[in-house]
Amino acid sequence: MKIRKLGNGLEVSALGLGCMSMTSAYGPAADKHSMIKLIRSAHDQGITLFDTAEAYGPFSNEDLLGEALQPIRDQVVVATKFGFDIDLITGERGGGTNSRPEHIRAVAEAALKRLRTDRIDLFYQHRVDPEVPIEDVAGTVKDLIAQGKVKHFGLSEAGVQTIRRAHAVQPVTAVQSEYSLFWRGPEHELLGVLEELDIGFVPFSPLGAGFLTGQIDENTRFDASDFRNFVPRFSPEARKANLALVDVVKSVAQRKDATPAQVALAWLLAQKPWIVPIPGTTKQHRLEENLGAIELELTGEDLRLIDDQMSRIQVQGERLPEPALKMTGL
Repeated sequence: MKIRKLGNGLEVSALGLGCMSMTSAYGPAADKHSMIKLIRSAHDQGITLFDTAEAYGPFSNEDLLGEALQPIRDQVVVATKFGFDIDLITGERGGGTNSRPEHIRAVAEAALKRLRTDRIDLFYQHRVDPEVPIEDVAGTVKDLIAQGKVKHFGLSEAGVQTIRRAHAVQPVTAVQSEYSLFWRGPEHELLGVLEELDIGFVPFSPLGAGFLTGQIDENTRFDASDFRNFVPRFSPEARKANLALVDVVKSVAQRKDATPAQVALAWLLAQKPWIVPIPGTTKQHRLEENLGAIELELTGEDLRLIDDQMSRIQVQGERLPEPALKMTGL
């Protein structure tokens, strides 16, 4: 397994594993024992970065990951998140954000128990809370680091000025945001700021929520509980138009004797040496397919061809529903 460095010297596998889909968001929760087996298989194959959050479930994803990783806890990096308004007893969601210092501390204690560990390796603010100064958030995490309960501080879907302000209080190790050939927004400003500040980047949805695998078209029907039913770019009309993106990826995959998913992930890995995508899956064969991207080398010519062809395509539909989109980039 190839190793990459995020900020502050944190070393992780070149690909991580996003665990959200195992319990939520993409339909009914998968079988727990099968997911424990999958998580341990990922580690056996060299993955060391595992991503979860209190909001996934809520709580059930952290419980799953804690049980799966307990025998190998000292060999992995566990990332989880705080910042949504979730009742720590009932799991009831308030619908907004909550990064008040006392809530952050309470979330950390609860996460430590669910994850069956004595420290959180990477603790992200899941979404910026406009009601709490980011300096207070960073200061609270700094205190948790001083206490040994947290090792590294991260931000998710934060705007560049928020990142700068947080970084001035407690150095940020990683920023997590959506980035893929389906959504290239971070290229406008974010990547340059991360490089300047020596902060790593952890793209979620690196396969465009499955779209770039080539397994989805305008006729695909999602489970009623699948969040993609509510995403504008996954409407049947948008999907039909956006298949032009997938055609580009498929053509490169055919030339490289690879799969579309491997090309999409290899493209991300080729952008910066401090980028660590976290594709999620509930299937063993998809895990192994994704890992194949690490050895897939895209030449400069391949990358230029992809950029040239993609530049001619206008992606249809927003990447998130409007209420969720308003919570990003603050």
